Formats: sequence, C-alpha cells, structure tokens
Amino acid sequence: MDSPTHQTAGAAGRPGRVLFVFLDGVGVGERDAARNPFARAALPHLRGLLGGDLPFRGEAGALATRAGWVAADATLGVPGRPQSGTGQTTLLTGENAPRLFGRHFGSWVPTPLRPLLQAESLLARAVAAGRAVCFANAYPLRFLPSLTQRRPAAPPLAAHAAGLLWRDAAELRVGRAVASSITHERWRERFGAGVVPEVAPEQAGRVLAGLAAEHRLTFFAHYDTDAAGHRQELGAAVAALEKVDRFLGGVLAALPADTLLVLASDHGNLEDVAAGHTLNPVPVIAAGPGSAELLGRVRDLTHLAPALLELVNPHD
Repeated sequence: MDSPTHQTAGAAGRPGRVLFVFLDGVGVGERDAARNPFARAALPHLRGLLGGDLPFRGEAGALATRAGWVAADATLGVPGRPQSGTGQTTLLTGENAPRLFGRHFGSWVPTPLRPLLQAESLLARAVAAGRAVCFANAYPLRFLPSLTQRRPAAPPLAAHAAGLLWRDAAELRVGRAVASSITHERWRERFGAGVVPEVAPEQAGRVLAGLAAEHRLTFFAHYDTDAAGHRQELGAAVAALEKVDRFLGGVLAALPADTLLVLASDHGNLEDVAAGHTLNPVPVIAAGPGSAELLGRVRDLTHLAPALLELVNPHD
C-alpha cells in the first residue's frame, strides 16, 4: 500500500494524487443566456481556475497555466441520446458501455454491464494495485443489502465492489464524507434534522480536499446538476451550478498542490434547459500536475479512466 501523504509531484508533472469529481448531466452547450446556465451563473472559482474561460461549444478549451478543459464525445458512435447508466459505466471503466449493451441506457446500470463495472472500474483497479483509494460520498448503509437488487447508479455500485462504500451519517457528522448533494439538506429531510449538521458548500469542498490529501485516488459523485437539467428551469440550473462553484472554491482552497483535480460528466443535459438530454460533448476539466498530459489524451468518455489509472499507478 502506498503512503499518499508523502507523495510529491514527480518528473514530467506527474501528480502525487488524483481527485476525480463527477458531475452528472453536464454538457458543452452554446453561449446562450436564454438556455445555458453557464452563460448566466456566477462562477468565479471555475472562471478563475480556467483563466476566465468556460466550456462553450465552438470555443475549444485551452490550457491556462496548469488548468484547462476539452470537449469529450459522449455518443460513442451509438445512435440515440446518451444516458447515465451506460455513460457512467463508460466513464468509470473506459469501455464503450452503450456499444457493449447495444444502446444508450439509464439512469441505472443495466444488469448485463454490472459485472464489468464491478470488476474493471477505475476504483477496483486502483485498489487491486495497492493504492489508497477513497470513495468520498456518504451512503445510507441501511440500503446497502439491496444495492445490487435495486436500480443502482454506477458510482456506488463500483465503490461497493471495490470495498469502498462504507461512509455513512457518522462520517458526515465529523467531516469524513461528503453528501452527494454537497450540502446536507437531503439527509436532514429524509432522516431527521438531528442526524447531520448543516454544512455550506465551501465547507463540504474543504472536507473533500482533506480526504484527497490522504489518498492516491479520491472519487466524488454529484447528481443534482442532472436533476436540475431535468427540471428545465433556468433558475434551478443556475443555482445548481453556483452551488458546485462554491464547493469548488472550498476544494481549491484546501487541496494539496501535488493533486490533479479532474471534473467530468457522462452526458449533456444541464447546458440546455429547453432540451433535456442532449447529444453535446461533455467537459473534462483538469487542473494541477498532469493536466496537460491528461487533456491531451481525452477525446471521448472511453479515454478518461485509462489515462487516470496510468497517473495513479505510475511505475515507480
């Protein structure tokens, strides 16, 4: 097992650790303030990270100092609109899940693809290589026995198979986990206000950065962006993005300098509130050591997991 707290960025800008933040349902849309919340939302942390840039169609990402973005194809040569079940499976395994399944499928992982996800996810392979890996999301463990029988999203299913799905309300209370919705309102509404304290997005971001400092690979999944896109209300979509940006501000304030931060999505939705799921590419944003190498390799969803695995498992 490696000791990530003692890792430093190596030669050629290799990161000492990787923090992968998954944002469900975020594509690269037009610069249209009537439809795209990216053109309306106040996103100072994302803009600052990207040198004033934001992901819009026709405006190819550029590397600003140590951060940049690329537009990654989410259709993967398969007809139809990309969906979460197959898109997230692709993102986590590097395999073309919709082609293997025969079509785009969601919102949960289709049963025939679950063995692939459980055995070959980025999380499972990093654990098998002896790396210190963290699935940062809190998960109500009372639901764990029925996870594989229900309609699971890819991140918790992959985390469970890798032995990483164990953070619950107790970890939220002491700042050792992050709620999938970033703030704790859902947990408080569902399980009672006394179960976990309130938390601001910035504080949740600092918690995530602290977990990343202790692991070679840390993964966090956020789904409210896709939910806001499905509401098809511009105000809700703007609010969802601004919460993510405040969260990102907390992450950046506390993240170790040798960390590669990656934000990526599975399919488009939020970027066009009039359309629902879209055929748009998705942004892959990278900041920190290794970002140029990573972005240079990613052209579609199948490229991200293999590139990250090589960065997490260098031959050292």
